[in-house]
Amino acid sequence: MARARLVLDTRVKSKYSNDGLFPITIRIFHKKPRMIRLPYSTSKSGWDDKNMLLKKSAVANKDVECDKINTLIYNKLHLAKSTIYNLGDTINIISVDTLVENIKKCWDEQLDSKVKRNLSNEITLDNWGQILIDRKLKANKPATAKWYKDSITAFTQFNEGKSVKLYQITVTFLKNFEMEHISRGNSKNGISSYIRAIRAIYNSALREEKYNNLKNPFLNYKIPSTGRTKKKALSKEKIVAIRNLKYEKFSNLWHTKNYFLCMFNCRGMNLIDLAKLRVKDIRNNRIFYGRSKTGDPLSVKVTIEFAKILEFYIQDKDKDDFIFPIGYDGSVSTFKKYRSDRRLVNKLLKKIAEDAGIDEKITSYYIRHSWATIAKNMGISTEIISEGLGHHSLKTTEIYLKSFDNTVLDDANDLIVA
Repeated sequence: MARARLVLDTRVKSKYSNDGLFPITIRIFHKKPRMIRLPYSTSKSGWDDKNMLLKKSAVANKDVECDKINTLIYNKLHLAKSTIYNLGDTINIISVDTLVENIKKCWDEQLDSKVKRNLSNEITLDNWGQILIDRKLKANKPATAKWYKDSITAFTQFNEGKSVKLYQITVTFLKNFEMEHISRGNSKNGISSYIRAIRAIYNSALREEKYNNLKNPFLNYKIPSTGRTKKKALSKEKIVAIRNLKYEKFSNLWHTKNYFLCMFNCRGMNLIDLAKLRVKDIRNNRIFYGRSKTGDPLSVKVTIEFAKILEFYIQDKDKDDFIFPIGYDGSVSTFKKYRSDRRLVNKLLKKIAEDAGIDEKITSYYIRHSWATIAKNMGISTEIISEGLGHHSLKTTEIYLKSFDNTVLDDANDLIVA
């Protein structure tokens, strides 16, 4: 019958250098002896061979948690003996090496699954996140790279400045992060943005098999819903008021007003896409471009107003030249300049709104909402509006169209109750 016992391996070849310590092992005897070395050691005088445990009084064990280690090694011995017993008559047809393999497998299976997973998944959020950031930078998507970086920083700060390991991200961790930021008075939109970035990084690690987990916390955690920002759409009358403004030619306000009208004429084009336009993108009285956000190709007819503005900007330019002074090639190196240009444009749009008698402190993002809302007020179907905006789903478009201001809703109610 096979046997198992805790012993101190005092063989000369097993001795640890010159410190007089030897490894604690489980000696298996089944036709032949085998030693399974455990991650603990002591001196000859520090080992109680009769009771198979560490002596608390020994000098070698002075700084060692003897009770804890004795419990751990006894559990290992107990599992080894249980394996021998459970094999029954089968043990007679297996070798000692096969028996040792089965004992180690039993230990491995008994190791708490969560602890085991944590030990084998040391990858951190900033480790994997940096890989994704580098990819985005190579793909000339610096805005996404910055989004990831800022979100990782927010999570690291919440974790007391320590790198967050992916296994630390649990439903509880996410809820605590959310509550911490709410207690600081931060908006749900900002919190949601951070967590959505972390979800993208986390799920990427799962897809690429860089991390294994038993349960994805994002399946049971609901990311805070983003609030509807009121009055992000301008009425047709307010668009006309801006159109009628007069500014000195070549001034920054003059350019910014032109950008505003061009984006509106291009079905609410984003500022970044306007900045990327080159002369060669104009063909057959249409503008052809790819949305920076999604990469989807779009084509817009050049309207009369747009054509009149373009006449000035494309004069004496080559086909590869940018149409507008805020030209941006989409590269990481020029992203900083584009962000500076965007800040200036949004600052000047507030001045333009003031000059037009508009109360809202508008930004370039208003233009997209305005185009969609005006189209809806004119009775154009949501499907067509969705197509015009380049949305992948009607749900996204419907979010835009929820920004009707109270005046529109009041007028509709008057018609209904009359």
